Amino acid sequence: MPLTPQDASKQAREICALAPIVPVLVVQDVAHARPLAEALIAGGLPALEVTLRTPAALEVIREMAQVEGGVVGAGTLVTPADVTAAVAAGAKFGVSPGSTPLLLDAALAADLPMLPGAATASEAMALLELGYDMLKFFPAEAAGGAPALKSIGAPLPQISFCPTGGVSPQNADSYLSLPNVICAGGSWVAPAKLVEARDWKAIEELAREASQLPRG
Repeated sequence: MPLTPQDASKQAREICALAPIVPVLVVQDVAHARPLAEALIAGGLPALEVTLRTPAALEVIREMAQVEGGVVGAGTLVTPADVTAAVAAGAKFGVSPGSTPLLLDAALAADLPMLPGAATASEAMALLELGYDMLKFFPAEAAGGAPALKSIGAPLPQISFCPTGGVSPQNADSYLSLPNVICAGGSWVAPAKLVEARDWKAIEELAREASQLPRG
């Protein structure tokens, strides 16, 4: 039987609960995949979102999926073809900036837990109506930041979020302190300069600091 929205959300929630920050990764060179994943996992961030924004992304997922202790997902899923490719590469969860019926159906049919995006109360309610109660809040800062997410949470306490988009070390606490936030997505733990320099120790330290961020 295909995955149900309720089961998909349950599995996505379990993945989000692994650490306060899910690294959002834009990886240009597949040679960086394995050591980058090893550094982030060693630092305490096992759930990794590899965005499908580079030609190397699917091969990066394939490499990272082999690193022990990690749970590698694919971000920026926007079409059923993206879902198929991500699953074939070894992705264990999917993340989307929004949602469409075709995309959600494809993820369920592929048994891929999905974290669909919502930026408004109406979008969140529509997904809840389908059975999804673990969502991505995107674009977090542009959509009003932590105050907006707090306001959405008041009438919709049954929905949990992973805010992504503009989350940084400076504002992560404001999101993670909210009762409707399980984790946040952040790219600062793997800055391009450190990746290009292959400074895996520095990235591991950034991950360790992020893994210690308190949650509400």
